[in-house]
Amino acid sequence: MAEAEGKTERDRERERVKSPPNFAGIAVPISVFVLLLGLSFKSKPLTSPPSRLFTAQELALHNGTDDSLPILLAILGSVFDVTKGKSHYGVGGGYSHFSGRDASRAFVSGKFSGDGLTDSLRGLSSTEVKSVVEWRDFYFRSYTFVGKLIGVYYDSHGNPTKQLKGVEAKAARGAQLLEKQKKEEAKLPSCNSRWSQDKGGEVWCDNGYPRLIQRPLEIALTGKMSKRCACFKEDQLDQQGLEVYQGCEFHAKRCRV
Repeated sequence: MAEAEGKTERDRERERVKSPPNFAGIAVPISVFVLLLGLSFKSKPLTSPPSRLFTAQELALHNGTDDSLPILLAILGSVFDVTKGKSHYGVGGGYSHFSGRDASRAFVSGKFSGDGLTDSLRGLSSTEVKSVVEWRDFYFRSYTFVGKLIGVYYDSHGNPTKQLKGVEAKAARGAQLLEKQKKEEAKLPSCNSRWSQDKGGEVWCDNGYPRLIQRPLEIALTGKMSKRCACFKEDQLDQQGLEVYQGCEFHAKRCRV
């Protein structure tokens, strides 16, 4: 009897050893723990720090004369840290006139002193305004945006003003006009041209005759009239508005300019 009971006990022990442990009772607590652990290590979304608002007086301090301060410039009211370009934007650098201010107009006017260093774009053509906007986009790509300048283009809360919206709308019109002009000019092939210090300039057509013509959209684009050289076939030479280069024969295919 004792032996039978002993065998039975041993059999039971073997069964307990062979049987897999039952974790059903703790499965839920473990799953909850894993979930909480995952939540605790879940990375938070990266957010850019809020942009700072500058007054003109504050921005002026960042003109590169104080080595303890970053060098900043603004264009259309957007402020950028250009310290990494200190050799250009620091004291004595070729672009130092842009530092510590918003000189948006100078990016297309080329006037780097006095009244030329202004944020006003009054009187500029749509394509010139487009160029200023493209310069701003260049700084967004190449340097660190750090804030906004309170004034013409941003109000005291950092919201864009009517002037900024107007600038961007005018730049968009300029882009449309340029595209239209490209399509128009593609209908008339441009002349070949070259210039050398020894021989001066020369224009010529492989097919046709070189003529000067007005750019019809130039007034809208730049406020000025200008001409370009285009090639015309012989049966087109009687069109109005075609100008033979001075000193060039009527049927010449090459002209000195």
